Amino acid sequence: MATGNAGKLADFRGLLPGLEIQSPADAGLAGFEVEETGSSFYQNAMLKARAYSAASGMISVADDSGLEVDAIGGRPGVFSARYGGPGLDDAGRYRHLLEELSDIPASDRGARFKCCLVVVAPDDRSVTSEGVCEGRILEHPSGEHGFGYDPVFLAPVYGRSMASLSKAEKGAISHRGQALRALVPILRAHFPTLIPTA
Repeated sequence: MATGNAGKLADFRGLLPGLEIQSPADAGLAGFEVEETGSSFYQNAMLKARAYSAASGMISVADDSGLEVDAIGGRPGVFSARYGGPGLDDAGRYRHLLEELSDIPASDRGARFKCCLVVVAPDDRSVTSEGVCEGRILEHPSGEHGFGYDPVFLAPVYGRSMASLSKAEKGAISHRGQALRALVPILRAHFPTLIPTA
């Protein structure tokens, strides 16, 4: 899994319990980084998946994901992890977002999480899937779980923030969960020895 993000690794391991998923450090690639120069989630995920597969000699899965907020033209988008400038942690980034939206009423705070997954094998075969979770941005953070923008993202189906959901509840609706569920049959078709059918 081409990420050092502990939250993403936990999501993947929870949603794909039948697979041994290694972090870059597990694969001897601690400190290996790929510059995300793409203009879309797909382009960034492909850049990472190809680079990690070439460096490790293993099938590599990369995700690029982020938050799009309608009231500010779809930002932060591909810059979600770097939003607000360098040096900010997750809380700093979502506080920056809340400041930007301070004059925007609840009815105009539509937003969505998007995730693009790309799998690349050492022979350069690749497959991809996507997931989208629609919601809106809250006025104040809520909840103790999750990571990133979860505390300020309202999941309408539950009426609570993503950070207020259990892992099972979040996995059922999240952009990453949707992308992973879509990816499993694609992986079975293209890499039949990777995921058992039973």
